[in-house]
Order: sequence, then structure tokens, then C-alpha cells
Amino acid sequence: MILVTGATGTIGRPLTDLLVSEGVEVRAVTRDARKADLPDRAEVVVADPARPETLAPALDGVTGLFLHPRAVGLAAAGLLTLARERGVRRVVVLSAINVEDDLDEQPSRFNGDRNKEVEAAAVASGLDWVSLRPSAFAVNTLTAWGGQIRAGDIVRGPYATFAEAPIHEQDLAAVAARALRSDDLLGRKLNLTGPQSLTHAELIETLGEVLGRPLRFQEVPAEAVRQIMIGQGMAEPFVDALLARYARGAGRPALVTGEVEKILGRPALTWAAWAADHAADFRS
Repeated sequence: MILVTGATGTIGRPLTDLLVSEGVEVRAVTRDARKADLPDRAEVVVADPARPETLAPALDGVTGLFLHPRAVGLAAAGLLTLARERGVRRVVVLSAINVEDDLDEQPSRFNGDRNKEVEAAAVASGLDWVSLRPSAFAVNTLTAWGGQIRAGDIVRGPYATFAEAPIHEQDLAAVAARALRSDDLLGRKLNLTGPQSLTHAELIETLGEVLGRPLRFQEVPAEAVRQIMIGQGMAEPFVDALLARYARGAGRPALVTGEVEKILGRPALTWAAWAADHAADFRS
């Protein structure tokens, strides 16, 4: 039995789907079963991982735990202690490729993520562990650019030469499933990226080719973008950390590790493949 926290999220949902399709027994944790829309063969558990006591009964019979830092937060150590007491043997923790950077250079921390603390709790838990450290999620571009693309053919943003190696959520889910079910990744911190380093401008150009539209990226000053993002309700510290990350990396290729291919025995899914899978999301 595998227990998945963050089961309705960007990674938890495809992981749950994949495990169920492979015949694995899954307990999928959600705070609201009415909105979960999880697979029928998954056992849905209503609990809050940030309050481990609410999850205690669901840990019985579980052998592996997928730990999502946004779901559990600083309660990770408590949840892992409880999991060990209940007989759980393995934890696969979602972290991030920038987890060892200075904390003020990790934009997601300003949105509440505690990747460093949750990963450290997993390593120190006494359970067998694997840490997944992915690059930027390809799916995050739906939030960043989706509205502009549905409105027209020009995507405006800062730092056209900033590069990412975005990872397909299906690849990350496949690696997580492998880590939960086999022993060959135990005790490893896996830097997981997509197969290509692509600039903002190249990402938009490729997306346009997939959609059959003449999309192009138009660079605008970072301060103008900052004002727009803050005006849209984004936290000022997050916006500043994100733009600072873009400024530091502009003009340099993104890290490409090749770990996904080594682990899965097939090439990692490309940005173009991800765009094709999500083409409808950019059109609706």
C-alpha cells in the first residue's frame, strides 16, 4: 500500500493515476473529497498532512509514503515519526533542484514551500528514503503564460534569454513510482530535469509550432513585470526572488542532467511533447 500526500496536485495526481494503472493499492490524501476527482480504484482519505494526527489511522498497512512539502510543511518530522511507528518503511520526498541554494534565492519559499526542511526530515527519519529534486515544472507555464496565449500571439515577459529545462509531470510521476516500488534509488538525491535547455523565447516559439500559431516572446523591463505581478496579488518577496533568479541566469543554459532517462530507460519527454499533451489548455 502506497500513501500519497498532495494527491490532487500537479505531481500527486499523475502519480496516483500511474500507480493505480499499475495495479498498486493507493491511499490518496485530500483535504476535500468532494473536489478530489481521484481514480475510483484509489482509496480516498480525508486528512490534513500538516496535522499528522489526522492521518494516523490511514498509515496502517502502508509500506511507502510520497511526501509533498506543500501538503505537509513543517509538520514533516512529526508525520514521519508517526509513519515509522505505524510500520511505514519508505518515504519518497518531493524537493527541488535549487534546494541547496541560499534560502532567499528560492522563490517558492515565499509561497510557503519548505523543501529544505522537509527533505532534511525525510533523510533523518530512519526510513529508507529517496529525494526527488526536479527542475521547473513544465505545467507552471499554463499559469505564467496561458492567459496571454489565449488572448493573442505575443507573450510579454522579462529576460528572453533566461533558460529552463522544464520537466513533464508524467516523467516526474514515473520516477516517483519507480522510487516507491524498487530499491535501486534508495538513499539518493535525484536532480531531475527535462531533456533540453530552452530560453523563454525558444519555449514560446516551440509552443507556437505545436499550436500552429505564430507565437513570439516580447521582452519587457523587469520592473514593469514586477509591478504587474504585484498588482495581480502575488506576494512582493516572491516576485522579487523570481525576477532575481531570472536576472542571475539570463544568457546561461539551464542544467540538464539526463537522470530521467537513466532511471526510466527511455528519453525524457520533451517540451514539445508536453505542449502537445496540453495544447487544449492553451486554446480553451
